[in-house]
Amino acid sequence: MKPSDDRAIDLYLDMLAAERGAAANTLEAYRRDLSDFSADLAGYGGTIAKAGAENIREYLGRLAERGFSAASVARRLSAIRQLYRFLYAEAHRKDDPAAAIEGPKRGRALPKVLSVSHVDQLLSTARKGMNDGAMMQRVRAARLNCLLEVLYATGLRVSELVALPASAALRDQRMLIVRGKGNKERLVPLNDSAKAAMRDYLALREEATRDKKGSAKAAKWLFPSFGASGHITRQHFARDLKALAAATGLRAKHISPHVLRHAFASHLLQNGADLRSVQTLLGHADISTTQIYTHVLEERLKSLVRDLHPLAENT
Repeated sequence: MKPSDDRAIDLYLDMLAAERGAAANTLEAYRRDLSDFSADLAGYGGTIAKAGAENIREYLGRLAERGFSAASVARRLSAIRQLYRFLYAEAHRKDDPAAAIEGPKRGRALPKVLSVSHVDQLLSTARKGMNDGAMMQRVRAARLNCLLEVLYATGLRVSELVALPASAALRDQRMLIVRGKGNKERLVPLNDSAKAAMRDYLALREEATRDKKGSAKAAKWLFPSFGASGHITRQHFARDLKALAAATGLRAKHISPHVLRHAFASHLLQNGADLRSVQTLLGHADISTTQIYTHVLEERLKSLVRDLHPLAENT
């Protein structure tokens, strides 16, 4: 990557971090995508500062030749567009070569959704582990059960879930204050099942700590670990969830924290929630993001007409 490209990318990422509160994972993803673009340009003697619209189109074509999906190509183009929009706005370029480039046509995939019975099976299997095995095995089972209950009760992003502070489990807590994308805060209600799972998990954790060291040590995080972040990682939870799915008899490749988030939203809509409320709970800045769930609303409306319309029998 040319030094000029490196500086342009750094300036853009600094802006994302300072002005938009972009998370470390988001910044790293943008850096990977833009560094790949820069390296590709360099292979043909170009730079980000001098590239034109045709150079960008050629790069997108080479991505397709490398086997990138339409969704992945569209993501790369989005990063490139935002970079050039920034460079133009800051007068580092006199034009925006990406402005008129169209992305690949792609249909928006429907989210994978677990049925209510499948969620119940996962929770039942997680609870069983809390009563079996050595103390630390029971603590891990209680932690997984708590993660599941809170995720299904709130629809949090997995990054928000694993980074919940210990204060989220206060005895009289009815709402969680969640800091989401763009450092924006939102309130999410907690149900009784999630609060009970928190109590059970903390009681077992305290008992295990007391048995091991003679006294319980307060933790900053609800789900602490010895890693650099101080709390368990998204990847750790995802691995535990897939192992739980396999133990439950479900296809592990179809189960992930994000699938549980989809289940939360879809099941709310199936039971009568409106799209705006679900948008607020999920922390979507734009309702167009939430509209991926309109297929759930369509099916519910069809059922209403079929079951309640006086002439439905004849249609």
